[in-house]
Amino acid sequence: MILDCLDNWKRYAGLNGGFAPAFEFLLRDDLAELPEGKHTIDGDRVFAIVVRADGLGKDKARLEIHRKYIDIQFCISGTDDIGWKPIADCAGDEGFDEDKDLGFFTDEAEAWTAVAPGRFAIYFPADAHAPLGCDGPVHKVIVKVAE
Repeated sequence: MILDCLDNWKRYAGLNGGFAPAFEFLLRDDLAELPEGKHTIDGDRVFAIVVRADGLGKDKARLEIHRKYIDIQFCISGTDDIGWKPIADCAGDEGFDEDKDLGFFTDEAEAWTAVAPGRFAIYFPADAHAPLGCDGPVHKVIVKVAE
């Protein structure tokens, strides 16, 4: 898991070939005006999902995992509290849907990170993460980058 300011994105560009186009998308001048839903960046290799949602709170946010994609979670407005726990330490496996690249754990997060506007968090396939742990509204973009 990585947490940083968008201004520092170039430090991470070398970690995955899809990171540069992902961060270039997040730097768009019109990012806040994009409609909710999926936006293609590089086919199925890199795409973004724009979300406007009310937080669930830390008690209801669930740890999720992905095997095919890395998540870059970026907040436009509102602050999302995202829980984290290494998958290796998770025990309450609820199964995995290969088609959706999504699985859940019943475990509680080990740590919570506040992802404020202008900040991003990167969650790799080894990172279980619980988005929408905040209590208020959040406008965010999740960029999915193939592992």
